[in-house]
Amino acid sequence: MLEAIKQLEIIKRGASEIIVQEELLKKLERGVPLRVKAGFDPTAPDIHLGHTVLMEKMRQLQDLGHELIFLIGDFTGMIGDPTGKSETRKPLTSEDAARNALTYKEQIFRILDAEKTRVEFNSHWIGNLKPEEFIRLTSQYTVARMLEREDFKQRFQGQTPIGIHEFLYPLIQGYDSVHLKADIELGGTDQKFNLIVGRELQKAYGQAPQSIVLMPLLEGLDGAKKMSKSLGNYIGITEPPQEMFGKIMSITDELMLRYYELLSHISNEELLKLRNEIANGMMHPMKAKEALALEITERYHGKDEALKAKEGFELVFRKKEVPDEIPVFKMAWEEELMWLPRILRLSGLAQSVSEARRLIEQGGVKIDGEKVKVSDVELKLPKGSYLIAVGKRRFLKIEPV
Repeated sequence: MLEAIKQLEIIKRGASEIIVQEELLKKLERGVPLRVKAGFDPTAPDIHLGHTVLMEKMRQLQDLGHELIFLIGDFTGMIGDPTGKSETRKPLTSEDAARNALTYKEQIFRILDAEKTRVEFNSHWIGNLKPEEFIRLTSQYTVARMLEREDFKQRFQGQTPIGIHEFLYPLIQGYDSVHLKADIELGGTDQKFNLIVGRELQKAYGQAPQSIVLMPLLEGLDGAKKMSKSLGNYIGITEPPQEMFGKIMSITDELMLRYYELLSHISNEELLKLRNEIANGMMHPMKAKEALALEITERYHGKDEALKAKEGFELVFRKKEVPDEIPVFKMAWEEELMWLPRILRLSGLAQSVSEARRLIEQGGVKIDGEKVKVSDVELKLPKGSYLIAVGKRRFLKIEPV
């Protein structure tokens, strides 16, 4: 294995905090594979690049020779993670959890090595805890300690209800570390409290406490708020290659370097060289951004599709032309005049009618080259053929059937 200090430098890349770094270094100095745990509640069936920040760190540890445990919190998902919530979160049904977990398993191996990744579901052991074992678990933490957590504290002070089951969430997440005998746990900065509970529970159960590697929450395309599907500032890993490439090319130069640090597979040395070349004017940021877009698109769609996406981007943006190959969507006209937001949703150009309305209101929709006015959100189109553009990257030909 790579010497401990060099491993630590790789692990530290992009990390917000390591608890406790000296402990982690001593573990790495043993020269044996460490048991690395990262948990994911199956709350969203589609993974975006924000979700992959943790997965990329997992991949780094996997490449260093450590044992990777991808934990799907199907049991905790049915409780509902209260982290950052101002009110009780709606829990998942067991059916939702199972369905979303399947989608996770299908998508994570675009990043991780399937043969070297251990996938676990925490319902397998939490569901089998005897009543006396569960009582012992709950006795390890006090209500006062739980109320130290910022979101619980704010809700308590604001007299907003807190369900008893919400206190169980960090305890069960922490017990996962006990059951799995985790040496390291990875998580987002918003999970710090829960991961520390895991350390404390391991001590209570006679185990060495896990080291914690906290990763930042990736900003979305707006460069301000964390990447989120609900905010529309996300890049999904299953999005079409042209869409993925174009979205990455749209980010700011500053955000590009952050994406490089957290998502790119280039080495620390190559990253430092890139930063210096951009700062010294030896490399144009657009060139660096293009290389990043190509790398990430290739990761999820393959080299050929990534190169096609790059060519399509250059055609549309640099030559100001419409791409040669535009997908065709055959649509059955439901009535003589169809509402534009519904057309956008049915054709897949928007995921919902509300998103379609928002796109129109933001001036992001063109029909046959003409921008749809903000006031035309109620526009209805007669049956016919249309070339619809959403944003600067997505084109679709609508053909009636």
